Amino acid sequence: MNAVVPESSLNVVNAQGLRKAYRNKLALDNTSFSVGAGRIVGLIGPNGAGKTTALKAILGLTGFEGQLKVLGLDPRQSRDALMNDVCFIADVAVLPRWLRVGEAIDFVAGVHPRFDRAKCERFLANTQLNPKLRVRELSKGMIVQLHLALVMAIDARLLVLDEPTLGLDILYRKQFYQRLLEDYFDEEKTILITTHQVEEIEHILTDVLFIRDGRIVLSADMEHLSDRYTEVLVSADALAEARALGAIDERSLPFGKTVLLFDGKPKAQLATLGETRNPGLADLFVAIMKGTYA
Repeated sequence: MNAVVPESSLNVVNAQGLRKAYRNKLALDNTSFSVGAGRIVGLIGPNGAGKTTALKAILGLTGFEGQLKVLGLDPRQSRDALMNDVCFIADVAVLPRWLRVGEAIDFVAGVHPRFDRAKCERFLANTQLNPKLRVRELSKGMIVQLHLALVMAIDARLLVLDEPTLGLDILYRKQFYQRLLEDYFDEEKTILITTHQVEEIEHILTDVLFIRDGRIVLSADMEHLSDRYTEVLVSADALAEARALGAIDERSLPFGKTVLLFDGKPKAQLATLGETRNPGLADLFVAIMKGTYA
């Protein structure tokens, strides 16, 4: 169920009752959520859940029904003004292969009023990137560095990342997020990320939104998740008693052990049944989305 989210000047994004249909498919179905200022928020869902449509609405790239304010502006009516304070990366593989590094810098400098060329060049000075190199001559890691240099030189209040490390190996994915944290993020900036690689962004998120069939099915800060959800490793002799408490998911392990996931149950009570722990974000995602992929 979508919670009603009050308007707040502290929120970078306020969405109320968003609806978007493609032919007979609802991409957004009465979707409501908020993104607070100075937060790193993961928008996570299976393919076709509505993630990219939600981002397109935020960026003013698609029409929709409902109410949406981004940095206090309606993206449908004030997109030009809004994009002065917003930066967007869809995929680090989208740069034209014929483009030179210097030309990429010139292009962003020409289209974004908040781009700081000197800051971009300072970042690139610590890499092997040469302004005359073409994208087709760069390794994937070098393309990541170029993207980061372009993004971190834009003084945007909201950074939107849609599967930003798609197609990169684990080394470059980790490098991307590490540099993002070290050289870009601060309390005055907000980052909204969609990705399928849940485990890799879990440690940087302050908040999470799970979306399924165009609806937000979970909205919480990461600290609240650890208080709300508990996994219990239960042996066979305590399994019936544990099941009686109404677990929202369970999975079997070797040697007769079972892991049960509970929502909102007292941790002290659960501890009498077996070893307790906080579930990983990926395990929580799989439990809540069970049946979606059937």
